[in-house]
Amino acid sequence: MTPTTTESRPRILTGDTPTGRLHLGHWVGSVENRVALQDEYDCYFLVANMHAFTTRADKPDEIRESTLEIVKDWLACGVDPDKATVVLQSEIPAIVELSWYFAMLIPFNRVMRNPTLKTEIDAKGLGDHYSFGFPLYAVGQCADILVFRPELVPVGEDQVAHIEMTREVARRFNQVYCGVDPQTEDADYVNAGGLFPIPRAKVGRVARLPGTDGVNKMSKSLNNAIFLTDTPKQVKKKLGQLYTGRQGMDEPGDTTNSLFQYVRAFIHDEARVRELEDRYAKGDNIGDGHVKAEVAEAISGLLAPMQDRRARYDTPGGEDEIIDVIRAGIAKATPVAEQTLERAKLAMKLDFTPRTISFA
Repeated sequence: MTPTTTESRPRILTGDTPTGRLHLGHWVGSVENRVALQDEYDCYFLVANMHAFTTRADKPDEIRESTLEIVKDWLACGVDPDKATVVLQSEIPAIVELSWYFAMLIPFNRVMRNPTLKTEIDAKGLGDHYSFGFPLYAVGQCADILVFRPELVPVGEDQVAHIEMTREVARRFNQVYCGVDPQTEDADYVNAGGLFPIPRAKVGRVARLPGTDGVNKMSKSLNNAIFLTDTPKQVKKKLGQLYTGRQGMDEPGDTTNSLFQYVRAFIHDEARVRELEDRYAKGDNIGDGHVKAEVAEAISGLLAPMQDRRARYDTPGGEDEIIDVIRAGIAKATPVAEQTLERAKLAMKLDFTPRTISFA
């Protein structure tokens, strides 16, 4: 078996930090990709519950609840645990050890220049009062990914910078410990003797979905999100708040505005999308309210089967099913991660004694 495949299928790793319910931005940015790719790829989907402690270390009960909720959302979206492996970060010890080794390969100032990290510090109002673990999580994310040696990482646009740092770490490890020539093309690192493939980001079909404020990216913390669990009434109400600046049905409209980003994201009849764009741009007796209602209907149609599937896990015994999925994923993921760690330590001349992991 090659390092990046199972049954000759290329491997994928991606995941989410459990910060609450998933919203439409998560769906079009990454989760939709995961569901579509799980038949073609060897998929590992990671719940980064350790990363949640970087800003909420005093809320362990909340993090545990969010962890279970995010797995519910994944299963509701169509992630199939018989096809894809659900991985709980805190239960894979190899991730922690690799994080330490990787931290020695990347300068601190490079970590702090990560634009995603800087954006999060600003968005969360952390100033200079964040824990040491907050920037460390950016290195930990490199370990999250590379411990499974994937070829692709489906992410939203805002996470591409993290993937680029992961690519830098993979190159550096392969060069320092595996003797790979720095001039090697990224696609050839494994064939040249490297342990880690240089993973590529795969951005969803909608790189950045604006929130219902029409300005900022959709985010729970900004209170501008439409959640996958929202009812049709809630969806319609939230979309009604979307500001376009247009004054009336007979006024030409800008089809690059936030409303039409929703039109193109959620109305899948291309002829209908073109019709709406044409009439809106001409001011052909079509109001924002009409377009919003049509988009709301399309969104609710998308969410209905997800909510039906999710209802199964919101019943007595549903949490037990979620925990069973998590435990099965841990059992499958641990040997893969341990193999990577064993090979990494061998390359680093740290192979002093065999290491085994057992389950109670």
